[in-house]
Amino acid sequence: MTQFPPVEEQMRILMRGVDFGDDLTRINMEKELRARLEKASAAGRPLRVYCGFDPTSSDLHLGHTVPLRKLRQFQELGHEVVFLIGTFTGTIGDPSDKESARQQQTLDAAMEKARTFTEQAFRILDRQKTLVEFNHKWLGELSFGDVIDLASNFTVQQFLTRDNFSKRHAKGDPIWLHEFFYALMQGYDAVALNTDVQIGGTDQLFNLMAGRKLMEARGADPQVVLTFPILVGTDGTLRMSKSTGNSIGINEASGVIFTKVLSLPDHTFRNFAELVTRWSQTKIDGLLAQMESGQLNPQEAKALLAWEIVSIFHGDEAADQAAEDARRMFAGDIPSDAPEATISATTGLLDLMNAEGITRSNSEARRLVQQGGVRLNGDVVEDVGIEVTHTPGRDQVLQVGKRRYLRIVSA
Repeated sequence: MTQFPPVEEQMRILMRGVDFGDDLTRINMEKELRARLEKASAAGRPLRVYCGFDPTSSDLHLGHTVPLRKLRQFQELGHEVVFLIGTFTGTIGDPSDKESARQQQTLDAAMEKARTFTEQAFRILDRQKTLVEFNHKWLGELSFGDVIDLASNFTVQQFLTRDNFSKRHAKGDPIWLHEFFYALMQGYDAVALNTDVQIGGTDQLFNLMAGRKLMEARGADPQVVLTFPILVGTDGTLRMSKSTGNSIGINEASGVIFTKVLSLPDHTFRNFAELVTRWSQTKIDGLLAQMESGQLNPQEAKALLAWEIVSIFHGDEAADQAAEDARRMFAGDIPSDAPEATISATTGLLDLMNAEGITRSNSEARRLVQQGGVRLNGDVVEDVGIEVTHTPGRDQVLQVGKRRYLRIVSA
């Protein structure tokens, strides 16, 4: 018989960060969660909690870690967690955050991507306490009659009230029928898994509620749903997404993560601090107050944030090194882990950039120089024909863009 912490202690942990965008929904879901926890504690039976992840990319980014961290909290409180991979839903693509249809992919492609990001998920989840499931196992077995039965629980009007669909409908853009099916399939996941709680982003609320409706239609207690705000990307506006090019991958090098966080717009600090750090709300509120009063410079605050995020995925030592490297970069020095190239004679700059894999062609290297994106020993390179002088005993530094460095050593 499993022993759980007091219900109110669990509620305090599990409700942190929850946001439905609607007070009534929050009140109802909070009430239902408390009742489930009380029942679980009395019976000594853990709640069954899940979150689904479609394998649209091989790598996880910080946005994925928001629900993953909540799943880990459930694990630490003694509950059962299912990491659901949308190997079937991922072939269609979730339209929840899109104003255009997603490109579809094959089941084989989805499975291949899933192998990589599942391993990355265990950097947050407890591998020994996580049940991994694939939704093609049950969705792929549904008959056409089963799909009709699922669809009979919803109206077209319900779908057209969704913000992304209503915008496309108003503009006359196509809304494909298979996009409607996505919510039905995600809802059926809850039925197949017989879950107590489902985690998701605020943009997923319609899909999560579809699960409640289908569970009720089959005589089961509807799952509790907990939704969380969307993490913005490095642009500070759009949802973090690899396809948008504004993501911070959890598998990226510590120095890359650190500098990306440092480069975030100042207004994103709260969003990142509350969703992806281990900080208490008291600490976050204190830092925000210091920023508001001018006691804490936003760049210094982001440096603290960068250290925390790197520490989560790479450890304290890597975070310390990334912070030192960032200091060197902004001071004009070179990071300690910058690659090194050895030259034995005076060499053309463009040839060197190509040989070391910094660029793939002379035209690309020439364009970077012409755009002012290349520095040699701290000076902007303006001549595409410049040569790197062979100077024994003196290292030189090539910088391309903000983050790429090359230490040049003369043999």
